[in-house]
Amino acid sequence: MLMLIIHIFLGSTLAGSAAIAALALGYDTLTPILISASFGFVLAIPASWMLAKRLAG
Repeated sequence: MLMLIIHIFLGSTLAGSAAIAALALGYDTLTPILISASFGFVLAIPASWMLAKRLAG
């Protein structure tokens, strides 16, 4: 349960950061933005699992 709560916040943060990075690099069409946002969201899964594991003890 803790992992899901962390993933909600961490997933949106990493997805948004990746989308902004894609825009800053000049990729301003829909496909690169969606790919980078999806990559950030998927990257948040193991990160939230590790963080929840550390927080739970």
